[in-house]
Amino acid sequence: MIRVIRGMLTIMAGFGVMTPMLHAAGFTNNAGTVFVMTNAADRNEVIAFNRSYDGTFSEGNHYNTGGRGSAGVTDPLESQGSLTLSQDHSFLFAVNAGSGDVSVFHILRNGFLLLTDKEPSGGSEPVAVAQRQNLVYVLNAGGPGRVAGFVLDHEGRLRPIRNVTAFLTANVTGGASITVSPDGQFLAVTERLANNIDIFSIHPDGTLAPIVVSASPAPGAFSASFAPNGKLIVSETGPAGAVNASAISSYSVSSGGTLGAVSQSVPTFGGANCWNVITPDGKHVYVSNAGSSTISGFTIGQGGTLTPIGSTVVGTNPAGSTNLDITTSGDGKFVYTLNSGTGTIGVFAIQRDGTLNNLGEIEGLPKAAGFNGIAAL
Repeated sequence: MIRVIRGMLTIMAGFGVMTPMLHAAGFTNNAGTVFVMTNAADRNEVIAFNRSYDGTFSEGNHYNTGGRGSAGVTDPLESQGSLTLSQDHSFLFAVNAGSGDVSVFHILRNGFLLLTDKEPSGGSEPVAVAQRQNLVYVLNAGGPGRVAGFVLDHEGRLRPIRNVTAFLTANVTGGASITVSPDGQFLAVTERLANNIDIFSIHPDGTLAPIVVSASPAPGAFSASFAPNGKLIVSETGPAGAVNASAISSYSVSSGGTLGAVSQSVPTFGGANCWNVITPDGKHVYVSNAGSSTISGFTIGQGGTLTPIGSTVVGTNPAGSTNLDITTSGDGKFVYTLNSGTGTIGVFAIQRDGTLNNLGEIEGLPKAAGFNGIAAL
């Protein structure tokens, strides 16, 4: 049973520094929910942690996805988006890599989840989901990597779109992330092993145009996210063997699906930057440097230019945290990281200037247990 360890509430007046007490609190006082996925091979589950208005956290319910994960130790899915909220935060999607299907939960009041559907993913080893309006796309990384498309109805059920299966460039290229542009015109996929960024134009009926492949100019392209201004933000792990040499890039996407670099390989001054999250207002992007247990932050300019916030590293988890996936709260006030190495969830408050205030950790998750995926209301 996962437990939340009690901490001490400390407020330093005049400096705005606050470390919340992370303990059991009343669920009726729910001010937000953080979801993580176990990815367990026998019974995949989503676990909820509830934030109260006084800044405390409590462990909530465990929700069975009805499928099986892949298990493993640290980051077995090697992807971003294995646990994905719908744009309006009314549904939560979870991949079941072991059983080859996708689960849909309807999000009820106070963050309760209701399983509404579980459908075959349209391929092997689903690792990520992207959604816009009534369209849902699933990235399958196993075998001949492919993208499958679905229509989501108002009751939370998925219906496969005929003739929408789109293949990646080759077998086992390491499909790692999938994202839809805010105008609904493009679908972007990263292939971490092939170091490609793939663009598919989306037709009005949800089917996809032929793939347009761009080789990443920098090594280690891992995850991609579309910002509200339509620019594509890509995390790069950096050259193999280099120390704290990760980077982040931004691109514009032409009408034909080709990429134009806006900011190319801006250093994060951290190691193993594989994940990124963009704030709801589109002003900032934060990256999770798993190799250095740090978070780097950047301001996103109107044209997509990335400008480092302060010294770039804006948040630090305890040494050995191996902070994997990263997300923000729906209100844009907090950043959360899934820390596999220490079995915790890192909690950071976003300040007005984009810097982060470390508020402590939600403790008690099993260490190196194959957990993948994090999302927050």
